[in-house]
Amino acid sequence: MSSLSYFGKKLQHLCSTIFLYLACLCRSTCFLISCLHKSILLRVNKIFVQMFYFIFISLFGFCILRILKPRSVDFTPRNLDLFFTSVSSVTVSSMSTVEMEVFSNSQLILITFLMFIGGEIFTSMVGLHLIRSKFKPWRKDSKIESVISSTTTSPRNSDFNDDIELDIVVIPDSPKPKSENDEFQDDFGSSDKQTLKYQSIKFLGFVTLVYLLVINIIGVSSVLVYLACVSSAKDVLRNKGLKTFTFAIFTVVSTFASCGFVPTNENMMVFSKNSGLLLILIPQVLFGNTLYPACLRLCIKFLGKFSKKREAKYLLKHSREIRHLHLLPSQHSRLLVVTVFGFILIQLIMFCSLEWKSSSLNGLNSYQKIVGSLFQVVNARHTGETIVDISTVSPAILVVFIVMMYLPPYTSFIPVKGVGETPEETVGEKQGRGKVAKNLILSQLSYIFFFIVLICITERKRMKDDPLNFNVLNITLEVVSAYGNVGFTTGYSCDRMINRYTTCKNKTYGFVGKWSDEGKLILIIVMFFGRLKKFNMQGGKAWKLL
Repeated sequence: MSSLSYFGKKLQHLCSTIFLYLACLCRSTCFLISCLHKSILLRVNKIFVQMFYFIFISLFGFCILRILKPRSVDFTPRNLDLFFTSVSSVTVSSMSTVEMEVFSNSQLILITFLMFIGGEIFTSMVGLHLIRSKFKPWRKDSKIESVISSTTTSPRNSDFNDDIELDIVVIPDSPKPKSENDEFQDDFGSSDKQTLKYQSIKFLGFVTLVYLLVINIIGVSSVLVYLACVSSAKDVLRNKGLKTFTFAIFTVVSTFASCGFVPTNENMMVFSKNSGLLLILIPQVLFGNTLYPACLRLCIKFLGKFSKKREAKYLLKHSREIRHLHLLPSQHSRLLVVTVFGFILIQLIMFCSLEWKSSSLNGLNSYQKIVGSLFQVVNARHTGETIVDISTVSPAILVVFIVMMYLPPYTSFIPVKGVGETPEETVGEKQGRGKVAKNLILSQLSYIFFFIVLICITERKRMKDDPLNFNVLNITLEVVSAYGNVGFTTGYSCDRMINRYTTCKNKTYGFVGKWSDEGKLILIIVMFFGRLKKFNMQGGKAWKLL
């Protein structure tokens, strides 16, 4: 018995020792992962992080789309077309090379998921979660962290946790001018500004999540109620074999994420007479894109009245210090609202003047024409849903659409000193890129020019044989639409062919669907490039036009 007791004690001691070693190993691993996480955030540029995110999600979506069965057993999309669709969904571009009704219900649900996680608001929320850890105050009860915290009090590292941008070099013993940090001390009277920054970013992420969920839920509920009350809209879905719930979620998520995909082949043209449905989707377009900064400030102000008052006040008054792209200063947000509605009014007047009696609006009464025209011009900025055949629109309107698609969502032409600066501009100034990199970075127009030239080279034979479809204006609209992540397209028509052959069939997918494989691959690059264009707003400064 004594020997058994002896071995039992030895075994217990061995187990406790192993447990202690494992606990120490786990703590060390967690600490190492935390350090690596902070190191990655400090050293890897955000453009590479987002590039990896979009490419990885696109490949993931392609693999699942390939596994899932399409609706029709007679036609299976090619791998390139499936990858193109996945990239178009993740980059919220809504460019299509196959008809949407080819996809089964399960594939439509997957595309909905890709659009949701690829939307700008969702990715910005993920970005807030990543940068929040850089503001997290150290716990004083941890010995290791207290040692690290004590090292940050040196002049060299005194501002380490304040810099959320990447690759910022802090010059030791350099006098700092009075900034918003000093104003913060006066306004809040607190020395623990690091904690407040962390809590403010956490609150901002919560507000973004609430905004994202509430707007989508309201939109889906409104569409479902409309479809239940209006039989004509529900009959369209029944005739096409689409499930009502899938259509509602797919369309609302696509609209709010500024993608523009619709489960029907004709996009929203089959609902051109359903003005109520169009009026439900118009706010989704605006709230998910151009008006998002103003709505975000209103949500922070509203939720701040019930909880987190200090954090809400800090976010509203010191938005530049957070350096969140969508949290604009108050004056800039107001000017942005004026600019957005100004663009809509100008487009609406032009569109109604030139297209009121055109074939694109045939069969609609005056009220339906006004609502349809409003829906069309609102989507011209970044969403890309349409109730008309873009190829039938007058060239003047097409040029206006091209300009609108090119403009970034937060464009404001009202010159006010200090208001037009965005967080990305501050990033570019503080990162201090090398002179060689600055000289190599071109403007957005330069890249669009190169892409158009490349497409004209790859499609030169078709431009010669089929000049009415493959003309420069149609190619330009397709490229700018992909670069702006909009989705407007003129499509392809066999009726416009000069030498029509009998096997030609009209398909209701995008113009890019008739391009060569090389042209499709170039447009995939254009969609990725356009999704990351916010990092190149200040490109082309090396060129001086005198």
